Amino acid sequence: MLQIKRAGHSTLTTPDLERTLDYFTRIIGLSLVAREKNRAILATKAGLEAIVLERSATVGAPRLSFQVAPGSDPGEIVAKLGKAGIKSERRTDITPGIKEAVAFTDPKGTTLEVFSDFDFAPRDESFNGVMPLKLGHIAYTCPDVQGIVKFYCDMLGFRVSDWRGDFFAFLRCSRDHHTVNFLRAPNTAIHHIAFEVRDWTDIKRACDFLAQSNIRLTWGPLRHIIGHNIAIYHENPDGVVVEFYCEMDQMYDEELGYFEPRPWHQDRPQRPKVWGDGTLSNWWGPMSHSPNRTNAAAPAKPAEERAPRAPASAAATTRAQKKVARPSKSRRKPKSRRKRR
Repeated sequence: MLQIKRAGHSTLTTPDLERTLDYFTRIIGLSLVAREKNRAILATKAGLEAIVLERSATVGAPRLSFQVAPGSDPGEIVAKLGKAGIKSERRTDITPGIKEAVAFTDPKGTTLEVFSDFDFAPRDESFNGVMPLKLGHIAYTCPDVQGIVKFYCDMLGFRVSDWRGDFFAFLRCSRDHHTVNFLRAPNTAIHHIAFEVRDWTDIKRACDFLAQSNIRLTWGPLRHIIGHNIAIYHENPDGVVVEFYCEMDQMYDEELGYFEPRPWHQDRPQRPKVWGDGTLSNWWGPMSHSPNRTNAAAPAKPAEERAPRAPASAAATTRAQKKVARPSKSRRKPKSRRKRR
C-alpha cells in the first residue's frame, strides 16, 4: 500500500485555454508558473502547484497528482503497484515542480501521478484575485462509489472520514476532513474542485470580489454539516463548480480517532461515521432548513443537494462506518394561517 500525504495538482481540460487561464490567474489568483502552446501550469502564491490546464475539445479532469513521503523510491512504488496487479509507468518532468512521478489509472479511469519530491514555485508577490492557500480537494461522480473508496483506502492509504448514506464518500489522507470526494452517478466526471482560504474574512472578500467581477454564487455562504467547513460555490467559464472554503474539520490524531472539537459538532466527540440520507447539507445558509428545498437563485447545486437516493444496503468499509447515523429531522416552523380579508 502507498501512503498518500497530500493532493498535488489537478489537470483540467478546457476548449478555451486563454479564457480559462485568465480566470484562474485574475479571479482565483493563481500564479502562472509555466506556459506552453496548449498547456499552462499554475501555483498558489505560497508556491504549491495547484492546477494544470490543457487545451481539449471537452471539459474534464483526466489527471490528479498526489505526493508520498519525500525520498520515496519510484521503483518501489512501481513494484508495490505491480504486486497489486496495477500497471504503471515512470514519467519525468511532469511540471516544473515535479521532476519524476509514477503514473497509473484508478478504477474510474482517472490517471494518478504519484510523486515524492517537489520544488516550490518561485515567489510571486503580486496581489490579485482570491489567492487561496492550496488546492484543498476534488470531487468526482462515478457509478461504483464503494469500489473506488476501497481502491483509495486499500491501495493509496486514504481513510474514510464520513459517508452520507452509501452514495457519497469523504476521504482524507492528512489532517483535512477530505481530500477526495466520490458521489454516485451514472457517469464519471468532475463534480467540483475546492480551494482553501485562510478564514471567514477571506470568504467575505471572495464574495465581494466575485460579485464585482460579475460572477454570482451558485450556493452559499454556508456551513456544511459533514466536514463543517464554511463554503461558497460558483462556476468557472467552463461550467466547472469551484468551491472556496475554510474551517474544515481536522483529524489531528488518528489514534484518538475524532476530529478536533468544535462548537458546532453534532456529536461529542465527532468521529467518522455514516450520516443518514436525511442529514441536511448545511447548518446555515441557502437550503439549510429542508433537504428537499430548492433555491431558485442557484442554477447549480453542489454535492449534497444533487446526490441521488440510493438503497441503504451497502456494507461499510471501515469500522467507523458501522455506526450509521439516524436521519436528522429538520425543524420546521408551523405554517401560519392568514385570515382572508
